[in-house]
Amino acid sequence: MAKLIPAEERITRARKLIQKARDLPIPEGLGKNELSYIAGVKDLLRQAQDMVKFIPMRAGVSTEMKAEVEKIFEEIEQANREILSY
Repeated sequence: MAKLIPAEERITRARKLIQKARDLPIPEGLGKNELSYIAGVKDLLRQAQDMVKFIPMRAGVSTEMKAEVEKIFEEIEQANREILSY
């Protein structure tokens, strides 16, 4: 059986994944247009979103925690625009 990860740890891991997507080196040649780079960024951001998407649906989650999850979703969208914009 999989180990249950606490919500605080999930938020921390999601933020690390967002930072990892931002730190991904831009490849030579096509740069941000290279498909492997785009796929890598999108995959890291998807992992971050998957890490926290069910937190608001769990019983006993505080409104502060739900607000943190909403911030994470906004950070993911912002990172997607910043990283993949031209």
